Amino acid sequence: VQLQAFGGGLVQAGYSLRISCAASGGTLSGYTVGWFRQAPGKEREFVARIKYTGGSASVADSVKGRFTISKDTAKSTVYLQMNSLKPEDTAVYYCAATRVVWSSSRDEAYYNYWGQGTEVTVSS
Repeated sequence: VQLQAFGGGLVQAGYSLRISCAASGGTLSGYTVGWFRQAPGKEREFVARIKYTGGSASVADSVKGRFTISKDTAKSTVYLQMNSLKPEDTAVYYCAATRVVWSSSRDEAYYNYWGQGTEVTVSS
């Protein structure tokens, strides 16, 4: 499975942006798709995850109430809708896929397939 993240860009604080993760070369059925981000000088961190088959989804506490993860199985795409963006949301955002059990799917170490990342910059 190949993943491609896209849709990043420069946006002002308080505005919204939706980034996408498109899959090709196979099905995401049975996978959990996660979004992670890495800010300059910081470690990569979990942002959100969704079961591609089924309805389970969750986001990190740092983005709760502002970010929403969703999917369109017809398009083999997972989205991250980011509202009320803050300068501290500036990072490279990566999507990834794993078959690990849900309880472990916040841990990037379990993810086998990664997209190339899309950069999001939030100006103050």
